Amino acid sequence: MHDLAPLARFGGLVASGLRDVTHDPEALDSAGFWAVAADFEGRLTCARFDEVRTEPVPAPVPGQWRGPASGDWTSSLDRDAYTKGVHRIREYIAAGDVYQVNLCRVLSAPLPAPDRADVDALTALLARDNPAPYAGTIRLPEHGVEIATASPELYLSTAGRTVESGPIKGTARTAGELLEKDYAENVMIVDLVRNDLGRVCATGSVTVPALCALEPHPGLVHLVSTVRGELDGKAGWPELLSATFPPGSVSGAPKSSALRIIEELEAAPRGPYCGGIGWVDADRGTAALAVGIRTFWIDRDAAPGPVLRFGAGAGITWGSDPEGEWEETELKAARLLAIASGAYEASGRTG
Repeated sequence: MHDLAPLARFGGLVASGLRDVTHDPEALDSAGFWAVAADFEGRLTCARFDEVRTEPVPAPVPGQWRGPASGDWTSSLDRDAYTKGVHRIREYIAAGDVYQVNLCRVLSAPLPAPDRADVDALTALLARDNPAPYAGTIRLPEHGVEIATASPELYLSTAGRTVESGPIKGTARTAGELLEKDYAENVMIVDLVRNDLGRVCATGSVTVPALCALEPHPGLVHLVSTVRGELDGKAGWPELLSATFPPGSVSGAPKSSALRIIEELEAAPRGPYCGGIGWVDADRGTAALAVGIRTFWIDRDAAPGPVLRFGAGAGITWGSDPEGEWEETELKAARLLAIASGAYEASGRTG
């Protein structure tokens, strides 16, 4: 497995020829093209590559990806624990401690052929069966980072001093199934993201060009907003990440209270799920980091052997129905797990 060369792929961009790896965000203000993976818990890995080229994502090669059996997935929170967590969050909301909390669970399954497990082969399957605007691969097995993402959500993009975020809140099978709660939740998180960006942007420069725009994705729809600002003169990547991480849409509001409750209720670390995944071109002053949702990663240190992991969650508000929130996590996971396990292809890719 470890003879697979380090690689990063984001849409039509492919980076190879690994030069160096660092955990220091200041490197992102230096020079070169960087792949970036930030775990929800704060571990940052930045990998600089010498070669960047444009090429389409290759078509999947039959048999190249061998995923877990579809019945082998286990969840860090089962249905009972998850719905109890939703009840507990509603108690915190009633007490005035918090307004919204994103409650997540991590699904895991053993890899049948870990020595041949290549996240870029999984990315090819995802590109065909679940295309996403921020899809990609970061393959750094020697550094413990092997990620395949089909993220639909923009965490941060930069172009010069302009910074933008695209928080998603509100998910349903169809537009008609979106609830009033979904719109309220989106507005709540937009306020949080505005506040986060306001800490590093010029006074008065933070705007909301789009609020609760409807965006279709394979098998579901999302409400997506856009928050934009102009970085002040002193802010670089260390300040930007410090002000905005972890992303507001996958933590809650107020963020500090939500993070305390997440730590209490969730049974497993999120890792790259709900973190930041993407690229920074320090030479051009451009970047695109996704929120690490719809994301698979390989954990080679798991006992008794390597596993594939995937996260799913939902935003909990006072208006949440515990069973409905569990079903939302099932909706978000079903298609992706089927693709990774080969069941989606076997069923004729319907759904």
